[in-house]
Amino acid sequence: MTISNDSRARVKKAFEPIALGMGRLGLTPDALTLIGFAITVVGAVLVAMQLWLPGGVVILVGGVFDMFDGTLARATGKVSNLGAFMDAVFDRAGEVIVYIGIVIGSVAVGFTEAAVLAAATMGAAVMVSYTRAKAEGLGFATGTGMAAVGIMPREVRLVILSLSLIIAGSAAGPLFIVAEPGATCIESCIEPAGLLVLAGLGIITVGATITVIQRILHVRGQAKQQSTQTHKA
Repeated sequence: MTISNDSRARVKKAFEPIALGMGRLGLTPDALTLIGFAITVVGAVLVAMQLWLPGGVVILVGGVFDMFDGTLARATGKVSNLGAFMDAVFDRAGEVIVYIGIVIGSVAVGFTEAAVLAAATMGAAVMVSYTRAKAEGLGFATGTGMAAVGIMPREVRLVILSLSLIIAGSAAGPLFIVAEPGATCIESCIEPAGLLVLAGLGIITVGATITVIQRILHVRGQAKQQSTQTHKA
């Protein structure tokens, strides 16, 4: 399962009228990048305050909003290396801050399982981005080629994480309660809503790890192909 570049292009095309409307209001692609990042930070703060439902909604909005910067840049002919750099950096920063928010919110209520898993998820997500950046920096899968490699790119991670927070926040009761003396956490601490959060984080962690492996194998295959072509020449 991957998201092809054609599918990405169709989705971005659908957002073009909105992006152009924002451009007519005087917003530049870089401004949209910063606004999307700011929205994401607000979502992370809400999650850190254990406001899981509004936090999940705002994080999702921030992720969707982030699509507008590149779309506006392409539609107006303002694509630049600096803009691509800014977009990538603030995307990664926003994602990391969201996971930090989950860690803070989980620790605050004693939900250490979610805190530990969120930290692991953050590491796996960062590795997905790093493998793409390193591969493209070394000349492998240049352009948007590497973006379509793997089952858990940023868009998929965003949807899974946001929905798990939104659904968990919509459930009655807390994610986690303090167990009675002598009880084990798995029996009485983690509420069903908390299990939803753990499930979302777990899916992302496993999927992101698989994506890293897929990208390593993809680069390895390209390297072998380049070596073969060099020997034939």
